[in-house]
Amino acid sequence: MTICHLSVLIPPNMTKFVKKNEINNEWYEIDASNAVVGRLASIIAKILRGKNKATFTPHMDNGDFVIVKNIEKIKFTGRKFQDKKYYRHTGYPGGIKETTPENLYQKKPGEVLKLAVKRMLPGGPLAKKQLTKLKIYKGSDHPHSVQNPTIIELSKLNSKNIVRN
Repeated sequence: MTICHLSVLIPPNMTKFVKKNEINNEWYEIDASNAVVGRLASIIAKILRGKNKATFTPHMDNGDFVIVKNIEKIKFTGRKFQDKKYYRHTGYPGGIKETTPENLYQKKPGEVLKLAVKRMLPGGPLAKKQLTKLKIYKGSDHPHSVQNPTIIELSKLNSKNIVRN
């Protein structure tokens, strides 16, 4: 009768998970001028979750901070700006409400992008914590210049990220 040892079954080069004290958060700045909402949101969601790092750990908040400026110049492709519908429920019977990005944009311009990013993150408390690292500003000024954010140019990542006029 042979006895199987665990040391034989587990390879010596197992994946190392990052610890809480080893997390290093960086800052990124994105200019949203003529940026397509969905493409921008997917890039932001990846950075907020930390999937752009080699140390990605799904159960930890390993993501970075993202500053989005010029949110008033963001674009939708096609007729989505007028035709797309956002639904929410008040909690009362028959309390379903709908709005379009056009109406939401007039009240809160940053909420359109924030909703898109929120829906690309997994649900739960971790996603809420990761969403707090998203900073959205109208205009090109923001109070986070002290953090020396790395600038991400969307047009250089892919030509489809920017709507050409």
